[in-house]
Amino acid sequence: MTLPKPITDYLAAHEMRDADAALPHFTPDATVVDDGHTYRGPDEIGGWLRRAGSEYTYTSTLTATDHVDDRRYVATYHLEGNFPGGVVDPHHRFTLHNGRISRLVIEP
Repeated sequence: MTLPKPITDYLAAHEMRDADAALPHFTPDATVVDDGHTYRGPDEIGGWLRRAGSEYTYTSTLTATDHVDDRRYVATYHLEGNFPGGVVDPHHRFTLHNGRISRLVIEP
């Protein structure tokens, strides 16, 4: 399954660790939930984007995608690196609104 362009563009920018390119794919009132923390709006999400890719060294492989309904999609990754545990398969649960990401929840 092919993910919608706002999601693939965000994922490509995030993979390149380019927060400035990733941030415009979120709505102004977007929410991101990752590792037990919630980030709201462009300032908090921008800070999260800048930190998220810089804490550890890891490889990332997209292993599955799912189209839940007309607004919700899931991208599952396999990560290996020097973070605690060394291996994880997080699900990135996206909700779209007006062609942008309004919610992203990253969880195992």
